[in-house]
Amino acid sequence: MKIVLQRVSEAEVTVEGRSVGRIGPGLVLLVGVGHGDTEEQARYLAEKCLHLRIFEDDQGKMNRSLPDISGRVLAISQFTLYGDTRKGRRPGFTDAAPPEQAEPLYERFVQFLRDGGVTVETGRFGQHMLVRIHNDGPVTLILEASA
Repeated sequence: MKIVLQRVSEAEVTVEGRSVGRIGPGLVLLVGVGHGDTEEQARYLAEKCLHLRIFEDDQGKMNRSLPDISGRVLAISQFTLYGDTRKGRRPGFTDAAPPEQAEPLYERFVQFLRDGGVTVETGRFGQHMLVRIHNDGPVTLILEASA
């Protein structure tokens, strides 16, 4: 699994012109699922996202986690994180898990976040989405758990 994590002041996702998820301060998580990814990896990455200390404390140091600030998550499925651009000019996506494997694991990842006590909004799996992100910092990290 691969995740692009962005600390945000706010974010929103729309599908066909309708808002389907909106958060204030927290994290946007672009989540890619690859072949062979497991529920254990999903649990590990959810815990990592919940407890990374990337929010500022009173001294301006990154010392607080998502639960510490009562932050929220906007999780977006993102198979293009597995795009292979090493050859040619068109990315290949053969490393991305097929939808019938990826969607249940993405949903488990979201559930692990919710089980951690945070509010999670989502996009719509497999749909064309527009994501508005107000990156705070900017702070962007890449997390990965390999099969």
